[in-house]
Amino acid sequence: QVQLVESGGRSVQTGGSLRLSCTAPGRPLRTYAMGWFRQASGQEREFVAAIDWSGATSSYADGVKGRFTISSDGAKNTMNLQMNSLKFEDTAVYYCAAASGSSLLGQTPRPPYWGQGTQVAVSS
Repeated sequence: QVQLVESGGRSVQTGGSLRLSCTAPGRPLRTYAMGWFRQASGQEREFVAAIDWSGATSSYADGVKGRFTISSDGAKNTMNLQMNSLKFEDTAVYYCAAASGSSLLGQTPRPPYWGQGTQVAVSS
């Protein structure tokens, strides 16, 4: 079992920025493929961004390309999601997810490890 802990979610105005972080206490993240998903109220959980275990390759959902940046920091054992130019439709609970191996995460298959989520609320 891998414990994932997210942080950084809060309320922000449209056009603002937030940085989410995910860590795995006692586990080196470099051994996992990592990613972010989000779930808006009444909606299904959707893929946002992913990064491979080496940190060299990433992918993004179309709706966040050019605005969000995923990164990993081996020294701090964290994965981050920098979110810029936030829109109301970015409002959701954001989840950190992980899977063993080097393949990038995507909408499917669902990764086996999840954090508890952190709320992001974007308002005008």
